[in-house]
Amino acid sequence: MNAHRARLSRPVLAALCVASGVALSSCSGSVCVGFDGCFDENGGQTIALSGTAATGRALSGAIVHVDCVVGSASTVSDVSGNYSVFFDAVLPCVITASSGGTTLHSLAFAGGTFNTTPETELMLVYLASQLGTDTAHLIAEFPNNGRFQQALESEPDVAAAQTAVVTNLQQRYAVTLTAPSFLTTPFVVGQAGVDRDLTALATAGAIDANGMPDAAAVSLLSQAGAANPL
Repeated sequence: MNAHRARLSRPVLAALCVASGVALSSCSGSVCVGFDGCFDENGGQTIALSGTAATGRALSGAIVHVDCVVGSASTVSDVSGNYSVFFDAVLPCVITASSGGTTLHSLAFAGGTFNTTPETELMLVYLASQLGTDTAHLIAEFPNNGRFQQALESEPDVAAAQTAVVTNLQQRYAVTLTAPSFLTTPFVVGQAGVDRDLTALATAGAIDANGMPDAAAVSLLSQAGAANPL
């Protein structure tokens, strides 16, 4: 969903902003292109992110932080674990959802739906290991590390990491997972899809009582990532 910056006349800019549903006043000093939002002269854009924080049960009332290369936002998830933010940022972003003893991470490489679950936590474990680091250092250092940024904003690399999570968990825990695109697939807690997969993983022991990935699952994805470096 990246867009190239362009020099547009104000009448053309106004037309584009109206066509994309973005008020001209919110695009002051920026270039508004298609449905991607408003881009400032430094490559930032106004993005809308939403998703669901869940472990098989909803993380209701979770504190959700979105920290990007430039820009950040915070919100609280609703009773169903849903969250949404609208802010100016330079992508990619790391998402952190915390509730009680559960703290899970995810990422966003564009605007749109990006969930936060034990599966997305394991996806970051895998990506971090591919980059020769761990999740804590990946999250702390990515705003100033071009190599980390490149991995987190690469849709193909993220898709490959999702596939690795699904494949390794199915083999290790003898479960069938039905939602391979768990990062970006909208879902409702208690219904088929991503949430039923999380429930199956919890039953199999891949997710602990706090809703965190089990240590064996973390080790599994860490080793898998190290075997497939970026």
